[in-house]
Amino acid sequence: MASALDDDEISKDDYYSLLNVRREATQDELKASYRRLCMLYHPDKHRDPELKQQAEKLFNLVHEAYEVLRDPQARAIYDIYGKRGLEVDGWEVVERRRAPAEIREEYERLQKEREERRLQQRTNPKGTISVGIDATDLFDRYEEDYEDMVGGGIPHVEINKMHISQSIEAPLTTKDTAILSGSLSTHNGNGGGTINLALRKVTSTKGWGEIEFGAGDTHGPLFGMKVFRNLTPRFFVTAQCGLQFSSRGMRPGVTTVLARHLDKNTMGYLQWRWGIQSSMNTSIVRDTKSSHFTFAAQLGIPHTFLMMSYQYKFQDDDQTKLKGSVKSGFFGTVVEYGAERKISRHSVLGATVSIGVPQGVSLKIKLNRASQTYFFPIHLTDQLLPSAVFYATVGPLVFYVAIQQLVIRPYLRAQKEQDLEKQRESSASNIAKKKQEAEAAVLLMQESVRRIIEAEESRMGLIILNAWYGKFVTDNSKRHERAKVIDVTVPLQCLVKDSKLILTETAKSGLPGFYDPCVGEEKSLKVLYQFRGVMHQVLSGDTEPLRIPKQSHRIDGDT
Repeated sequence: MASALDDDEISKDDYYSLLNVRREATQDELKASYRRLCMLYHPDKHRDPELKQQAEKLFNLVHEAYEVLRDPQARAIYDIYGKRGLEVDGWEVVERRRAPAEIREEYERLQKEREERRLQQRTNPKGTISVGIDATDLFDRYEEDYEDMVGGGIPHVEINKMHISQSIEAPLTTKDTAILSGSLSTHNGNGGGTINLALRKVTSTKGWGEIEFGAGDTHGPLFGMKVFRNLTPRFFVTAQCGLQFSSRGMRPGVTTVLARHLDKNTMGYLQWRWGIQSSMNTSIVRDTKSSHFTFAAQLGIPHTFLMMSYQYKFQDDDQTKLKGSVKSGFFGTVVEYGAERKISRHSVLGATVSIGVPQGVSLKIKLNRASQTYFFPIHLTDQLLPSAVFYATVGPLVFYVAIQQLVIRPYLRAQKEQDLEKQRESSASNIAKKKQEAEAAVLLMQESVRRIIEAEESRMGLIILNAWYGKFVTDNSKRHERAKVIDVTVPLQCLVKDSKLILTETAKSGLPGFYDPCVGEEKSLKVLYQFRGVMHQVLSGDTEPLRIPKQSHRIDGDT
Protein backbone atom coordinates (compact mmCIF):
# COMPACT_ATOMS: atom_id res chain seq x y z
CA MET A 1 0.00 0.00 0.00
CA ALA A 2 2.76 2.44 1.01
CA SER A 3 4.74 1.95 -2.17
CA ALA A 4 1.69 2.58 -4.31
CA LEU A 5 1.12 5.88 -2.58
CA ASP A 6 4.74 6.88 -3.04
CA ASP A 7 4.28 6.64 -6.80
CA ASP A 8 1.40 9.12 -6.84
CA GLU A 9 2.24 11.62 -9.56
CA ILE A 10 -0.87 13.76 -9.03
CA SER A 11 -0.16 17.03 -7.27
CA LYS A 12 -1.79 17.46 -3.89
CA ASP A 13 -2.50 21.09 -4.82
CA ASP A 14 -4.81 20.18 -7.75
CA TYR A 15 -8.06 20.55 -5.82
CA TYR A 16 -6.89 23.70 -4.06
CA SER A 17 -5.75 25.26 -7.35
CA LEU A 18 -8.99 24.30 -9.08
CA LEU A 19 -11.03 26.11 -6.43
CA ASN A 20 -8.36 28.87 -6.11
CA VAL A 21 -8.24 28.60 -2.33
CA ARG A 22 -5.46 28.37 0.23
CA ARG A 23 -4.47 25.01 1.69
CA GLU A 24 -5.70 26.43 5.01
CA ALA A 25 -9.02 27.62 3.50
CA THR A 26 -12.04 27.71 5.80
CA GLN A 27 -15.38 26.10 5.04
CA ASP A 28 -16.82 29.52 4.13
CA GLU A 29 -14.00 30.17 1.65
CA LEU A 30 -14.51 26.75 0.08
CA LYS A 31 -18.26 27.25 -0.19
CA ALA A 32 -17.94 30.71 -1.78
CA SER A 33 -15.47 29.49 -4.42
CA TYR A 34 -17.54 26.38 -5.11
CA ARG A 35 -20.76 28.33 -5.66
CA ARG A 36 -19.06 30.72 -8.04
CA LEU A 37 -17.57 27.94 -10.17
CA CYS A 38 -20.88 26.07 -10.17
CA MET A 39 -22.59 29.11 -11.63
CA LEU A 40 -19.91 29.25 -14.31
CA TYR A 41 -19.88 25.57 -15.28
CA HIS A 42 -23.47 24.48 -14.62
CA PRO A 43 -24.56 22.41 -17.69
CA ASP A 44 -28.05 23.97 -17.77
CA LYS A 45 -26.54 27.35 -18.63
CA HIS A 46 -25.24 26.13 -22.00
CA ARG A 47 -27.43 25.19 -24.98
CA ASP A 48 -24.72 24.09 -27.40
CA PRO A 49 -24.43 20.25 -27.04
CA GLU A 50 -20.64 20.27 -27.18
CA LEU A 51 -20.30 23.11 -24.66
CA LYS A 52 -22.89 21.44 -22.46
CA GLN A 53 -20.85 18.22 -22.44
CA GLN A 54 -17.64 20.07 -21.57
CA ALA A 55 -19.43 22.04 -18.86
CA GLU A 56 -20.72 18.83 -17.32
CA LYS A 57 -17.17 17.42 -17.07
CA LEU A 58 -15.81 20.56 -15.43
CA PHE A 59 -18.84 20.86 -13.15
CA ASN A 60 -18.28 17.30 -11.92
CA LEU A 61 -14.58 17.99 -11.37
CA VAL A 62 -15.34 21.09 -9.28
CA HIS A 63 -17.97 19.14 -7.32
CA GLU A 64 -15.48 16.34 -6.66
CA ALA A 65 -12.88 18.81 -5.37
CA TYR A 66 -15.40 20.51 -3.10
CA GLU A 67 -16.74 17.23 -1.68
CA VAL A 68 -13.22 16.15 -0.73
CA LEU A 69 -12.08 19.44 0.80
CA ARG A 70 -15.30 20.09 2.70
CA ASP A 71 -15.00 16.77 4.55
CA PRO A 72 -12.35 17.00 7.34
CA GLN A 73 -11.44 13.30 7.19
CA ALA A 74 -11.22 13.13 3.39
CA ARG A 75 -9.29 16.40 3.34
CA ALA A 76 -6.73 15.06 5.84
CA ILE A 77 -6.26 11.94 3.71
CA TYR A 78 -5.91 14.05 0.54
CA ASP A 79 -3.39 16.40 2.17
CA ILE A 80 -1.18 13.44 3.11
CA TYR A 81 -1.60 10.98 0.23
CA GLY A 82 -3.08 12.96 -2.66
CA LYS A 83 -5.82 11.64 -4.94
CA ARG A 84 -4.45 8.10 -4.93
CA GLY A 85 -5.16 7.80 -1.21
CA LEU A 86 -8.84 8.54 -1.82
CA GLU A 87 -9.15 5.91 -4.52
CA VAL A 88 -8.24 2.91 -2.36
CA ASP A 89 -11.21 0.62 -1.71
CA GLY A 90 -11.93 0.44 2.00
CA TRP A 91 -8.92 2.70 2.63
CA GLU A 92 -6.81 -0.01 4.17
CA VAL A 93 -4.21 2.36 5.54
CA VAL A 94 -6.36 3.95 8.27
CA GLU A 95 -10.03 4.13 9.09
CA ARG A 96 -11.84 6.95 7.35
CA ARG A 97 -13.85 7.70 10.48
CA ARG A 98 -10.81 8.76 12.45
CA ALA A 99 -10.17 12.41 13.23
CA PRO A 100 -7.64 14.30 11.03
CA ALA A 101 -5.09 14.35 13.86
CA GLU A 102 -5.42 10.57 14.29
CA ILE A 103 -4.99 10.07 10.54
CA ARG A 104 -1.78 12.07 10.56
CA GLU A 105 -0.48 10.12 13.59
CA GLU A 106 -1.24 6.84 11.83
CA TYR A 107 0.50 8.09 8.72
CA GLU A 108 3.60 9.00 10.73
CA ARG A 109 3.56 5.52 12.30
CA LEU A 110 3.40 3.90 8.85
CA GLN A 111 6.20 6.15 7.64
CA LYS A 112 8.33 5.07 10.58
CA GLU A 113 7.69 1.40 9.84
CA ARG A 114 8.59 1.92 6.21
CA GLU A 115 11.80 3.71 7.21
CA GLU A 116 12.68 0.79 9.49
CA ARG A 117 12.24 -1.63 6.58
CA ARG A 118 14.43 0.57 4.41
CA LEU A 119 16.99 0.72 7.22
CA GLN A 120 17.27 -3.05 7.25
CA GLN A 121 18.08 -3.05 3.56
CA ARG A 122 20.58 -0.19 3.66
CA THR A 123 24.33 -0.78 3.74
CA ASN A 124 25.44 2.87 3.78
CA PRO A 125 28.79 2.27 2.03
CA LYS A 126 31.60 4.77 2.68
CA GLY A 127 35.01 4.77 1.11
CA THR A 128 38.22 6.75 0.75
CA ILE A 129 40.95 6.51 -1.85
CA SER A 130 44.09 8.54 -1.21
CA VAL A 131 46.96 8.75 -3.70
CA GLY A 132 50.10 10.60 -2.55
CA ILE A 133 52.20 12.15 -5.33
CA ASP A 134 55.81 13.28 -5.03
CA ALA A 135 56.35 16.17 -7.48
CA THR A 136 59.38 17.78 -5.81
CA ASP A 137 61.41 17.16 -8.96
CA LEU A 138 59.41 19.94 -10.63
CA PHE A 139 60.93 22.62 -8.38
CA ASP A 140 63.89 21.23 -6.38
CA ARG A 141 65.99 19.64 -9.13
CA TYR A 142 69.42 20.82 -10.31
CA GLU A 143 69.33 21.05 -14.09
CA GLU A 144 73.09 20.44 -14.52
CA ASP A 145 72.80 17.05 -12.83
CA TYR A 146 70.49 15.79 -15.60
CA GLU A 147 72.03 17.31 -18.73
CA ASP A 148 74.01 14.17 -19.66
CA MET A 149 71.23 11.67 -18.82
CA VAL A 150 68.82 10.18 -21.35
CA GLY A 151 65.44 11.78 -20.71
CA GLY A 152 67.04 13.93 -18.04
CA GLY A 153 65.15 17.00 -19.15
CA ILE A 154 61.80 15.54 -18.04
CA PRO A 155 60.94 16.04 -14.33
CA HIS A 156 60.28 12.83 -12.46
CA VAL A 157 56.84 12.65 -10.78
CA GLU A 158 55.94 9.49 -8.88
CA ILE A 159 53.25 8.00 -6.67
CA ASN A 160 54.90 7.30 -3.34
CA LYS A 161 51.95 6.28 -1.17
CA MET A 162 48.39 5.00 -1.43
CA HIS A 163 45.58 4.33 0.99
CA ILE A 164 42.22 2.66 0.36
CA SER A 165 39.51 2.18 2.98
CA GLN A 166 35.91 1.02 2.75
CA SER A 167 33.12 0.39 5.24
CA ILE A 168 29.56 -0.91 5.07
CA GLU A 169 26.76 -1.05 7.60
CA ALA A 170 24.40 -4.00 8.00
CA PRO A 171 21.39 -3.24 10.23
CA LEU A 172 20.54 -6.40 12.20
CA THR A 173 17.52 -4.94 14.01
CA THR A 174 16.17 -1.43 14.46
CA LYS A 175 18.66 -0.98 17.33
CA ASP A 176 21.57 -3.22 16.34
CA THR A 177 24.02 -2.57 13.51
CA ALA A 178 27.11 -4.42 12.29
CA ILE A 179 29.84 -2.33 10.68
CA LEU A 180 32.51 -3.99 8.54
CA SER A 181 35.51 -1.92 7.47
CA GLY A 182 38.88 -2.53 5.95
CA SER A 183 41.90 -0.61 4.69
CA LEU A 184 45.06 -1.09 2.65
CA SER A 185 48.07 1.24 2.75
CA THR A 186 51.43 1.41 1.05
CA HIS A 187 54.32 3.89 1.37
CA ASN A 188 57.51 3.72 -0.67
CA GLY A 189 56.99 0.05 -1.43
CA ASN A 190 56.06 -1.03 2.11
CA GLY A 191 52.47 -1.56 3.15
CA GLY A 192 49.86 -3.47 5.03
CA GLY A 193 46.18 -3.78 5.71
CA THR A 194 43.60 -4.11 8.46
CA ILE A 195 40.05 -5.41 8.78
CA ASN A 196 37.61 -4.45 11.53
CA LEU A 197 34.18 -5.59 12.67
CA ALA A 198 32.12 -3.41 15.01
CA LEU A 199 28.77 -4.19 16.61
CA ARG A 200 26.75 -1.15 17.68
CA LYS A 201 23.66 -1.24 19.88
CA VAL A 202 21.37 1.70 20.60
CA THR A 203 20.62 1.31 24.31
CA SER A 204 18.18 4.22 24.59
CA THR A 205 17.31 7.57 23.07
CA LYS A 206 20.25 8.99 25.00
CA GLY A 207 23.07 6.69 24.02
CA TRP A 208 24.64 3.68 22.34
CA GLY A 209 27.48 1.25 22.85
CA GLU A 210 29.90 -0.44 20.47
CA ILE A 211 32.45 -3.25 20.58
CA GLU A 212 35.15 -3.65 17.92
CA PHE A 213 37.37 -6.49 16.77
CA GLY A 214 40.23 -5.99 14.35
CA ALA A 215 43.25 -7.64 12.83
CA GLY A 216 46.10 -6.61 10.56
CA ASP A 217 49.46 -7.68 9.26
CA THR A 218 51.32 -4.76 10.84
CA HIS A 219 49.64 -4.12 14.22
CA GLY A 220 48.17 -7.47 15.21
CA PRO A 221 44.76 -8.16 16.79
CA LEU A 222 42.69 -5.31 18.25
CA PHE A 223 39.85 -5.28 20.77
CA GLY A 224 37.99 -2.11 21.67
CA MET A 225 34.86 -0.69 23.27
CA LYS A 226 33.11 2.65 22.74
CA VAL A 227 30.23 4.30 24.60
CA PHE A 228 28.23 7.43 23.75
CA ARG A 229 25.83 9.07 26.20
CA ASN A 230 23.78 12.27 26.31
CA LEU A 231 24.02 13.42 29.93
CA THR A 232 21.80 16.47 29.35
CA PRO A 233 20.23 18.00 26.23
CA ARG A 234 23.33 20.22 25.93
CA PHE A 235 26.07 17.90 27.20
CA PHE A 236 27.35 14.51 26.01
CA VAL A 237 30.33 12.24 26.61
CA THR A 238 32.14 9.63 24.52
CA ALA A 239 34.50 7.07 26.08
CA GLN A 240 36.65 4.58 24.16
CA CYS A 241 39.18 2.00 25.26
CA GLY A 242 41.19 -0.53 23.30
CA LEU A 243 43.85 -3.24 23.50
CA GLN A 244 46.36 -3.55 20.66
CA PHE A 245 48.26 -6.86 20.56
CA SER A 246 51.61 -7.09 18.78
CA SER A 247 54.98 -8.83 18.97
CA ARG A 248 56.04 -6.20 21.50
CA GLY A 249 53.18 -7.11 23.82
CA MET A 250 49.84 -5.60 24.71
CA ARG A 251 49.40 -1.84 24.30
CA PRO A 252 46.30 -0.36 25.97
CA GLY A 253 44.69 2.97 25.05
CA VAL A 254 41.88 5.13 26.45
CA THR A 255 40.18 8.17 24.94
CA THR A 256 37.50 10.32 26.58
CA VAL A 257 35.67 13.26 24.97
CA LEU A 258 33.41 15.69 26.81
CA ALA A 259 31.29 18.02 24.67
CA ARG A 260 28.87 20.81 25.51
CA HIS A 261 26.66 23.17 23.50
CA LEU A 262 27.87 26.63 24.53
CA ASP A 263 25.13 28.29 22.49
CA LYS A 264 22.95 27.56 19.48
CA ASN A 265 25.89 27.43 17.04
CA THR A 266 28.91 26.75 19.27
CA MET A 267 30.33 23.50 20.68
CA GLY A 268 33.11 23.09 23.20
CA TYR A 269 35.19 19.88 23.44
CA LEU A 270 37.64 18.45 25.97
CA GLN A 271 39.60 15.35 25.00
CA TRP A 272 41.95 13.20 27.05
CA ARG A 273 43.96 10.41 25.44
CA TRP A 274 46.22 7.94 27.22
CA GLY A 275 48.25 5.19 25.61
CA ILE A 276 50.15 5.12 22.36
CA GLN A 277 49.96 8.89 21.78
CA SER A 278 48.96 10.52 25.06
CA SER A 279 47.55 14.03 24.87
CA MET A 280 45.07 16.56 26.21
CA ASN A 281 43.09 18.63 23.74
CA THR A 282 40.52 21.40 24.00
CA SER A 283 38.65 22.95 21.09
CA ILE A 284 35.82 25.34 20.30
CA VAL A 285 33.80 24.94 17.10
CA ARG A 286 31.33 27.56 15.90
CA ASP A 287 29.23 26.69 12.86
CA THR A 288 26.70 29.13 11.38
CA LYS A 289 24.93 29.45 8.07
CA SER A 290 27.68 31.67 6.66
CA SER A 291 30.85 30.55 8.47
CA HIS A 292 32.69 27.81 10.36
CA PHE A 293 35.35 28.60 12.98
CA THR A 294 37.58 26.23 14.95
CA PHE A 295 40.16 26.87 17.66
CA ALA A 296 42.11 23.98 19.19
CA ALA A 297 44.99 23.58 21.64
CA GLN A 298 46.76 20.30 22.37
CA LEU A 299 49.43 19.28 24.86
CA GLY A 300 50.78 15.84 24.17
CA ILE A 301 53.39 13.37 23.03
CA PRO A 302 54.65 13.66 20.33
CA HIS A 303 52.55 16.65 19.14
CA THR A 304 51.80 19.86 21.02
CA PHE A 305 50.20 22.61 18.97
CA LEU A 306 47.78 25.51 18.60
CA MET A 307 45.41 25.59 15.63
CA MET A 308 42.89 28.07 14.31
CA SER A 309 40.78 27.75 11.14
CA TYR A 310 38.03 29.78 9.49
CA GLN A 311 35.70 28.90 6.64
CA TYR A 312 33.37 31.31 4.84
CA LYS A 313 30.26 29.86 3.17
CA PHE A 314 28.82 31.68 0.18
CA GLN A 315 25.03 31.57 -0.05
CA ASP A 316 24.94 30.36 -3.65
CA ASP A 317 23.62 27.28 -5.44
CA ASP A 318 27.13 25.83 -5.78
CA GLN A 319 27.75 25.97 -1.99
CA THR A 320 31.13 27.66 -2.48
CA LYS A 321 33.41 27.79 0.57
CA LEU A 322 36.71 29.62 1.20
CA LYS A 323 38.87 28.40 4.06
CA GLY A 324 42.13 29.15 5.80
CA SER A 325 43.99 27.80 8.84
CA VAL A 326 47.15 28.24 10.89
CA LYS A 327 48.69 25.43 12.94
CA SER A 328 51.85 25.83 15.01
CA GLY A 329 53.60 23.45 17.38
CA PHE A 330 56.74 21.47 18.15
CA PHE A 331 56.63 20.05 14.61
CA GLY A 332 56.76 23.51 13.02
CA THR A 333 54.20 25.86 11.51
CA VAL A 334 51.71 25.17 8.72
CA VAL A 335 49.51 27.69 6.92
CA GLU A 336 46.72 26.39 4.68
CA TYR A 337 44.20 28.11 2.42
CA GLY A 338 41.80 26.77 -0.17
CA ALA A 339 38.28 26.50 -1.53
CA GLU A 340 35.65 23.94 -2.35
CA ARG A 341 32.60 24.01 -4.58
CA LYS A 342 29.72 21.79 -5.60
CA ILE A 343 30.22 20.79 -9.24
CA SER A 344 27.21 18.49 -9.65
CA ARG A 345 24.29 17.20 -7.64
CA HIS A 346 26.38 14.65 -5.72
CA SER A 347 29.95 15.92 -6.20
CA VAL A 348 32.05 18.50 -4.33
CA LEU A 349 35.54 19.48 -5.51
CA GLY A 350 38.08 21.15 -3.24
CA ALA A 351 41.70 22.31 -3.37
CA THR A 352 43.97 23.35 -0.49
CA VAL A 353 47.48 24.83 -0.55
CA SER A 354 49.65 23.88 2.44
CA ILE A 355 52.75 25.94 3.26
CA GLY A 356 54.83 24.78 6.20
CA VAL A 357 58.19 24.86 7.94
CA PRO A 358 59.86 22.41 7.59
CA GLN A 359 57.17 20.56 5.59
CA GLY A 360 57.48 22.68 2.45
CA VAL A 361 54.68 23.31 -0.07
CA SER A 362 51.91 20.86 -0.95
CA LEU A 363 48.70 20.95 -2.99
CA LYS A 364 45.77 18.79 -1.79
CA ILE A 365 42.96 17.95 -4.20
CA LYS A 366 39.81 16.36 -2.80
CA LEU A 367 36.70 15.11 -4.60
CA ASN A 368 33.64 13.97 -2.65
CA ARG A 369 31.25 11.90 -4.75
CA ALA A 370 28.20 10.85 -2.71
CA SER A 371 29.71 8.80 0.16
CA GLN A 372 33.07 8.25 -1.59
CA THR A 373 36.12 10.49 -1.09
CA TYR A 374 39.07 10.74 -3.47
CA PHE A 375 42.11 12.53 -2.03
CA PHE A 376 45.28 13.52 -3.91
CA PRO A 377 48.01 15.18 -1.79
CA ILE A 378 50.76 16.46 -4.10
CA HIS A 379 54.08 17.34 -2.43
CA LEU A 380 55.69 20.08 -4.53
CA THR A 381 58.79 21.11 -2.61
CA ASP A 382 60.57 20.71 0.74
CA GLN A 383 61.47 24.42 0.70
CA LEU A 384 59.39 27.61 0.72
CA LEU A 385 59.73 28.49 -2.95
CA PRO A 386 57.54 31.36 -4.29
CA SER A 387 57.22 29.60 -7.66
CA ALA A 388 55.74 26.49 -5.99
CA VAL A 389 53.27 28.61 -4.00
CA PHE A 390 52.24 30.50 -7.14
CA TYR A 391 51.61 27.40 -9.28
CA ALA A 392 49.87 25.59 -6.41
CA THR A 393 47.47 28.55 -6.12
CA VAL A 394 46.89 29.51 -9.76
CA GLY A 395 47.10 26.04 -11.33
CA PRO A 396 43.93 24.60 -9.73
CA LEU A 397 41.97 27.78 -10.54
CA VAL A 398 42.89 27.65 -14.23
CA PHE A 399 42.22 23.92 -14.38
CA TYR A 400 38.84 24.28 -12.64
CA VAL A 401 37.66 27.10 -14.93
CA ALA A 402 38.68 25.12 -18.02
CA ILE A 403 36.96 21.93 -16.86
CA GLN A 404 33.88 23.87 -15.73
CA GLN A 405 33.47 25.58 -19.10
CA LEU A 406 34.47 22.73 -21.38
CA VAL A 407 33.15 19.66 -19.56
CA ILE A 408 30.95 20.16 -16.50
CA ARG A 409 28.53 22.85 -17.72
CA PRO A 410 27.91 21.26 -21.14
CA TYR A 411 27.34 17.91 -19.43
CA LEU A 412 24.91 19.31 -16.84
CA ARG A 413 23.06 21.28 -19.53
CA ALA A 414 22.66 18.16 -21.66
CA GLN A 415 21.62 16.12 -18.62
CA LYS A 416 18.98 18.70 -17.69
CA GLU A 417 17.58 18.74 -21.22
CA GLN A 418 17.47 14.95 -21.23
CA ASP A 419 15.61 14.85 -17.90
CA LEU A 420 13.15 17.50 -19.11
CA GLU A 421 12.51 15.56 -22.30
CA LYS A 422 11.80 12.37 -20.32
CA GLN A 423 9.46 14.31 -18.05
CA ARG A 424 7.63 15.81 -21.02
CA GLU A 425 7.23 12.41 -22.66
CA SER A 426 5.91 10.78 -19.48
CA SER A 427 3.37 13.56 -18.90
CA ALA A 428 2.43 14.24 -22.54
CA SER A 429 -0.95 12.49 -22.41
CA ASN A 430 -1.89 14.14 -19.11
CA ILE A 431 -0.87 17.59 -20.39
CA ALA A 432 -2.90 17.07 -23.58
CA LYS A 433 -5.91 16.25 -21.43
CA LYS A 434 -5.33 19.29 -19.23
CA LYS A 435 -4.98 21.51 -22.31
CA GLN A 436 -8.27 20.23 -23.71
CA GLU A 437 -10.01 20.87 -20.38
CA ALA A 438 -8.50 24.38 -20.19
CA GLU A 439 -9.63 25.27 -23.71
CA ALA A 440 -13.12 23.98 -22.92
CA ALA A 441 -13.19 26.02 -19.70
CA VAL A 442 -12.22 29.18 -21.60
CA LEU A 443 -15.12 28.67 -24.01
CA LEU A 444 -17.51 28.23 -21.11
CA MET A 445 -16.21 31.41 -19.47
CA GLN A 446 -16.88 33.72 -22.42
CA GLU A 447 -20.38 34.80 -21.41
CA SER A 448 -19.46 35.28 -17.75
CA VAL A 449 -16.35 37.24 -18.70
CA ARG A 450 -18.42 39.55 -20.92
CA ARG A 451 -20.73 40.36 -18.00
CA ILE A 452 -17.80 40.83 -15.61
CA ILE A 453 -16.08 43.26 -18.01
CA GLU A 454 -19.28 45.27 -18.45
CA ALA A 455 -19.70 45.52 -14.68
CA GLU A 456 -16.06 46.51 -14.15
CA GLU A 457 -16.12 49.11 -16.93
CA SER A 458 -19.21 50.73 -15.43
CA ARG A 459 -17.35 51.33 -12.14
CA MET A 460 -13.88 52.00 -13.65
CA GLY A 461 -12.78 48.77 -12.04
CA LEU A 462 -10.33 45.97 -12.86
CA ILE A 463 -9.94 44.96 -16.50
CA ILE A 464 -7.40 42.28 -17.48
CA LEU A 465 -6.00 43.46 -20.81
CA ASN A 466 -3.48 40.69 -21.37
CA ALA A 467 -2.18 37.80 -19.28
CA TRP A 468 0.39 35.14 -20.12
CA TYR A 469 1.51 32.11 -18.14
CA GLY A 470 4.63 29.98 -18.70
CA LYS A 471 8.35 30.45 -19.24
CA PHE A 472 9.56 33.94 -20.14
CA VAL A 473 13.03 34.62 -21.54
CA THR A 474 14.41 37.69 -19.74
CA ASP A 475 18.15 36.91 -19.72
CA ASN A 476 19.99 38.37 -22.73
CA SER A 477 22.31 35.36 -22.77
CA LYS A 478 19.29 33.12 -23.40
CA ARG A 479 17.65 35.10 -26.20
CA HIS A 480 18.05 32.11 -28.50
CA GLU A 481 15.56 30.21 -26.36
CA ARG A 482 11.88 30.42 -27.23
CA ALA A 483 9.36 31.65 -24.70
CA LYS A 484 6.74 29.02 -23.82
CA VAL A 485 3.60 30.81 -22.68
CA ILE A 486 -0.17 30.53 -23.00
CA ASP A 487 -2.79 33.28 -23.06
CA VAL A 488 -4.77 33.27 -19.79
CA THR A 489 -6.51 36.62 -20.13
CA VAL A 490 -10.01 35.14 -20.09
CA PRO A 491 -9.48 32.79 -17.09
CA LEU A 492 -8.01 35.61 -14.98
CA GLN A 493 -10.79 38.05 -15.86
CA CYS A 494 -13.26 35.37 -14.86
CA LEU A 495 -11.71 35.26 -11.38
CA VAL A 496 -12.14 39.03 -10.87
CA LYS A 497 -14.72 39.85 -8.20
CA ASP A 498 -15.58 43.32 -6.92
CA SER A 499 -12.59 44.82 -8.77
CA LYS A 500 -10.16 42.42 -7.07
CA LEU A 501 -8.19 39.38 -8.19
CA ILE A 502 -6.74 37.11 -5.50
CA LEU A 503 -4.61 34.06 -6.34
CA THR A 504 -3.32 31.73 -3.62
CA GLU A 505 0.17 30.26 -3.24
CA THR A 506 -0.66 27.02 -5.08
CA ALA A 507 0.72 26.27 -8.56
CA LYS A 508 -1.23 28.30 -11.10
CA SER A 509 -1.33 25.49 -13.68
CA GLY A 510 -4.25 24.02 -11.72
CA LEU A 511 -6.45 27.14 -12.02
CA PRO A 512 -9.56 26.92 -14.22
CA GLY A 513 -8.56 27.62 -17.83
CA PHE A 514 -4.83 27.05 -17.12
CA TYR A 515 -2.47 24.19 -17.95
CA ASP A 516 1.30 23.61 -17.83
CA PRO A 517 2.89 24.78 -21.14
CA CYS A 518 6.46 23.82 -20.15
CA VAL A 519 6.68 20.80 -17.85
CA GLY A 520 9.61 20.82 -15.46
CA GLU A 521 10.65 24.41 -16.15
CA GLU A 522 10.30 27.55 -14.05
CA LYS A 523 7.08 29.40 -14.80
CA SER A 524 5.66 32.88 -14.13
CA LEU A 525 2.44 34.81 -14.62
CA LYS A 526 2.60 38.17 -16.39
CA VAL A 527 -0.46 40.39 -16.19
CA LEU A 528 -1.21 43.72 -17.91
CA TYR A 529 -4.34 45.26 -16.42
CA GLN A 530 -6.25 48.52 -16.16
CA PHE A 531 -7.67 49.90 -12.93
CA ARG A 532 -9.42 53.26 -12.65
CA GLY A 533 -8.26 54.03 -16.17
CA VAL A 534 -4.55 53.56 -15.27
CA MET A 535 -2.29 50.87 -16.76
CA HIS A 536 -0.66 48.37 -14.41
CA GLN A 537 1.70 45.42 -14.93
CA VAL A 538 3.01 42.63 -12.67
CA LEU A 539 5.15 39.50 -13.01
CA SER A 540 4.47 36.82 -10.39
CA GLY A 541 6.17 33.48 -9.69
CA ASP A 542 4.25 30.25 -10.21
CA THR A 543 3.63 29.53 -6.54
CA GLU A 544 3.63 33.13 -5.27
CA PRO A 545 0.32 34.54 -3.98
CA LEU A 546 -0.96 37.47 -6.02
CA ARG A 547 -3.36 40.28 -5.14
CA ILE A 548 -4.30 42.98 -7.63
CA PRO A 549 -4.76 45.87 -8.06
CA LYS A 550 -1.76 47.37 -6.26
CA GLN A 551 -0.25 50.83 -6.37
CA SER A 552 3.22 49.35 -6.95
CA HIS A 553 2.06 47.80 -10.26
CA ARG A 554 1.40 51.18 -11.93
CA ILE A 555 3.41 51.83 -15.09
CA ASP A 556 2.28 55.38 -15.95
CA GLY A 557 4.41 58.47 -15.46
CA ASP A 558 2.45 59.68 -12.42
CA THR A 559 3.73 56.98 -10.05
